[in-house]
Formats: sequence, structure tokens, C-alpha cells
Amino acid sequence: MGLVEAASGNSVWRGMDYYENKKVVSWSSPETNIYEGKVSGNEGNTYTVHIDTVHPKKSTCNCAFANGRRVVCKHMIALYFTINPKVADKLLREAEALEAEEKERRQQYYEEMKSYVRSLSKEELQERLLDALMELEERRHYW
Repeated sequence: MGLVEAASGNSVWRGMDYYENKKVVSWSSPETNIYEGKVSGNEGNTYTVHIDTVHPKKSTCNCAFANGRRVVCKHMIALYFTINPKVADKLLREAEALEAEEKERRQQYYEEMKSYVRSLSKEELQERLLDALMELEERRHYW
């Protein structure tokens, strides 16, 4: 499992934002697959980040979220994307493709529903509407 896969979705997308806004101040690679860097955070804080791309859970950051824990934070992700911009670009392309597919599915569903509604007589439509309103009302009281 890689660093991105070990992170939460929130950490990945916030890290992407930090990467895109060039919050990584500096970085170096003292060893193969080991990277160290400084990442500018909120309110002028700068965090010290150490990532191990072979063993992501050995990565560290002194931010409040990751300090002393075996989690991957947004600062680690920002550093990783700075070192590997092709990974960031690939992730963005995949997310855009998924969004486009979802938009297409929603449009297809809308067209199917529109066709169904148009196939109903006025009486059938009124009956379906009343049933749907009653179901909504029951759910509202259920919760």
C-alpha cells in the first residue's frame, strides 16, 4: 500500500490543495525512497515532514493531526505530490473521469424518469405523486 492509499480521502484532497498552492517550502532525499521537507501550514506554521515511500506508516509529521500517530496527513501528501507530480496529475485525471461518468449516469437516470413520467396518464401521475408525498411524510416522522 502506497502513501496515497494509506491516507484518508480528506488528507489526500487537502494535500492536493497544499501541493497545488505550492505549500512545500523545501525538500530533500537523504536516502532512496526517503524524503524530508518543510510544508507551510495554516496560520504561518511550518511543519517538518518525513516520508518513507516504501513503508508509508513510518512517515512522520509534527502537525497536530499526525504527531505521534501512524497516520498520513495532508502535509505528507503535499510533499509526496511535489516529489511525484505525475501521481498528482493521474489522481486528478481519474477523479475528473469519475465525475464525468457520474454526471452521465445522472443525466441518463433523469431522461429515463422523464420518459416514465410522460408515459403516465394524468390520473396515474396524480396517484404516484400522492404516494411519493405520503412516503416522504412517513420518513420525516420516522426520523
